[in-house]
Amino acid sequence: MWIVRLTDKQLEVLRALLRAQEHLGPALQRSLQALDLARWDELPEAELPWQEVARKAKSQGVSEADVVWDLCGRHAEQPKPARRAKPRRKGKARTRKASG
Repeated sequence: MWIVRLTDKQLEVLRALLRAQEHLGPALQRSLQALDLARWDELPEAELPWQEVARKAKSQGVSEADVVWDLCGRHAEQPKPARRAKPRRKGKARTRKASG
């Protein structure tokens, strides 16, 4: 898969080239449809805090790509409640004698 940014003029020329083909197979028909639907200028530009990414990468000893990967998967999670471990009894297990 390729991702490209085209000017409006380039997009117009590419559509005209596709429409000028004698036979549009299924792949070219879908490509033409995708060009009609694609409007990248409506999407916001992505921005990352690069100084923070670089700092985290250096402190963790990983690449900046690893930090970005971690940031992409981050979502608000509720902290898990701390579970206390039950104390273990030392020694032999005691048995209760039945009264009677």
